[in-house]
Amino acid sequence: MHEEHQVPIWFFIGGLLLIYGIIITGTGIFLWIWPPPVSKQVEMFSYHADVWWGCLLVVLGLFYSIRFNPWRRVETIYGRE
Repeated sequence: MHEEHQVPIWFFIGGLLLIYGIIITGTGIFLWIWPPPVSKQVEMFSYHADVWWGCLLVVLGLFYSIRFNPWRRVETIYGRE
């Protein structure tokens, strides 16, 4: 018989974190290369928090997407090998 295989919700969360991280990192790099005028910058613009936050989201998204990949063997996810 054919067993039913469900896709973990954490895989989708990892995908969302990865997509948001790529968008935020790209925006941060764009603003790092072409900064807005000084009168329009926020107080701590020089820290480039969007780049760091986006990189963190990319790392977390990759971790969740790889760890909960539904196309891996199910036994390796739950430790039954």
